[in-house]
Amino acid sequence: MATGCRGKSSWPELVGADGEAAAATIERENPRVDAIVILDGTGTTRDFRCDRVWVWVNSDGVVIRTPIIR
Repeated sequence: MATGCRGKSSWPELVGADGEAAAATIERENPRVDAIVILDGTGTTRDFRCDRVWVWVNSDGVVIRTPIIR
């Protein structure tokens, strides 16, 4: 996905991983972003930011969708 943001912008390989570990990987692979672990169904803002990645997890803390810059 072309976002216009610098650095890696999508982490499909992290689906199924532990959310906290995934967030650490994202921030290591793209130091320009903050990876925010968030429980599926939680409301978020709809604004686009190059420095934010939502890491959606289920109740077990497992990543359930591809983390991407949003």
